[in-house]
Amino acid sequence: MQYVWFIWSLILLALWGLVYLLKKDSRKEMLKMSWITMPFGLTEPLFVPEYWHPPSLFDFAIKTGFDIESLIFSFAIGGIGTVLYNLLFKRRYIEMAHTERGHAMHRLHIYILFVPVLVFLVLSLFTDLNHIYCGILAMFMGGLATLYCRPDLKGKIWVGGLLFTLLYFVYFGSIIPFYPDYVELYWNLENLTQILVLGIPIEELLFAFTFGMYWSGLNEHLYWKKLMKPIIIS
Repeated sequence: MQYVWFIWSLILLALWGLVYLLKKDSRKEMLKMSWITMPFGLTEPLFVPEYWHPPSLFDFAIKTGFDIESLIFSFAIGGIGTVLYNLLFKRRYIEMAHTERGHAMHRLHIYILFVPVLVFLVLSLFTDLNHIYCGILAMFMGGLATLYCRPDLKGKIWVGGLLFTLLYFVYFGSIIPFYPDYVELYWNLENLTQILVLGIPIEELLFAFTFGMYWSGLNEHLYWKKLMKPIIIS
């Protein structure tokens, strides 16, 4: 099982490559958000071994808390989570007009972008919650905060969360038939709810939903983008 996490992260990177090829008009946004997401892989010491303790390349995770796989994983989900909704519903990005940017609901634009960070820090510093729950709640609150500024993204935010959860369910579930004991061996289930959905910890699915919810609208919120259907000229 030494290379399961590495191979698993490469499979997700291959999926990223496929989406990148298919979604030509969003490649710049996809790549940008992947690079923004990738450094979050450096937070792995917050989760190892508190949440899980996977075998990794050169045993980095066990020895240091860091691992190469988390950087690959974070890079891949950043781009996929950003454009998955656009790909399935055939949406493209356009710039938001400056007149719209001046609307009252955008006055808290900068502050709302930092909501997930603040929520995560408060929960981490002042509660005994496992960091996975801090992250889940932080992204959920970030998604709700985004809705305040960008109600036009409500469809993408909620549906984006569901779509990424479905994708992640299939992705995570693909490992269970080959390594049925993987979760039991490497997740610290005694520190969690111990609720499994077809062998997948409920925490993983909650992470997927809140990540998809928050990340699906982050590019638009961060860079003043809107979504529209492509114009079809007959």
